Amino acid sequence: MNLQLTPAQQLLQQSARSFLQQRCPIERVQALALDPRGFPADLWKEIAALGWPGLLVPPDLGGGGGGVADVLALVEELGRACFPGPYVGSAVVATAALAAAGGRRARELLPPLALGERICAVAVLEDAGRLELDAITLRVAGGRVDGRKLFVADAHAASDVLVLGLGPAGPTAVVLPMERAGITLTPLDSMTGDKVFELAFTAVEARAEDVLGAPGAGWDLVAPALRLGALARSAEMVGAAQRVLDLCVEHARVRVQGGRPIGGYQAIQHTAADLFRDVETARWLTWEAAWALETGRPDAPAAVAAAKAYAAEACLRVARRGHQVLGAIGYCEEHALHLFHKRILAAGLDCGDAALHLETVAAGLGLA
Repeated sequence: MNLQLTPAQQLLQQSARSFLQQRCPIERVQALALDPRGFPADLWKEIAALGWPGLLVPPDLGGGGGGVADVLALVEELGRACFPGPYVGSAVVATAALAAAGGRRARELLPPLALGERICAVAVLEDAGRLELDAITLRVAGGRVDGRKLFVADAHAASDVLVLGLGPAGPTAVVLPMERAGITLTPLDSMTGDKVFELAFTAVEARAEDVLGAPGAGWDLVAPALRLGALARSAEMVGAAQRVLDLCVEHARVRVQGGRPIGGYQAIQHTAADLFRDVETARWLTWEAAWALETGRPDAPAAVAAAKAYAAEACLRVARRGHQVLGAIGYCEEHALHLFHKRILAAGLDCGDAALHLETVAAGLGLA
């Protein structure tokens, strides 16, 4: 098992870090918290020119034809920069589902998604708030869609939405243009500042070409895409936690208390060691799960679940202890720490929370 980045992945990560430092510094992220759109449209066009949204799109459809590890190398840098935008939802989850489904709809949507000309939101969660098949109640039947979805990220900026519902044949996935009559958006409050919405579908027309894959096979199509999204969120949390660790180490070197930098005290040294352990363990669990996915190991779903569950808890622990190291300044909104804390908290819930993924790990071990 080789978990080292390839030269191409190292170049991607280095170029992404350099670009984000220049074009998306943390001061810009703080300012975007007050922006109605939530992420910069000009920056999305720039990353599209770099080919980032098309990493998972096949080359014959205008994409980069990359793999899971390529995406993780990039998303870790996005997390490190606290980059706001629909990258994981559109360029990872929706793109993976479309690529797996194939067909006319995929051939129509994947090229503009790769170019950043279109953005696809993902609508799965409902009132129960659980990412499980028995929690889906939205109806896709008789050529129409009726029901509602909650916590749909970046729906206001999306051109299309991937919806999972129930049809006569079972779970059915459809991709609908956002301008289709009968779709209404209602903003929802978010502690993190992310733009999330309730989507109501009232007699929305669902044409035959809107259906992804076969009717009744929607869950089998969407679940692997959500699994890849969970792994991408793990990498995002690792990148954010690494930035918290860097902030803590920098602060410990310059903050003087009792006549010397606080980094000279053993309590701070032990804390820094604990933070390093949590970040590195989460990172290598994430990469090990990526290797399991790419090599088709039968325990890949459990490996992804273990990585997501651990990263959600460990990276949140890093953020919380980071506040303790930085002290009062770490609790001020003028400081960047709260942005990374909130991003880790949100990413830990997206594509399934720790409790859900621990159930997957237990099932993989044969435990009831």
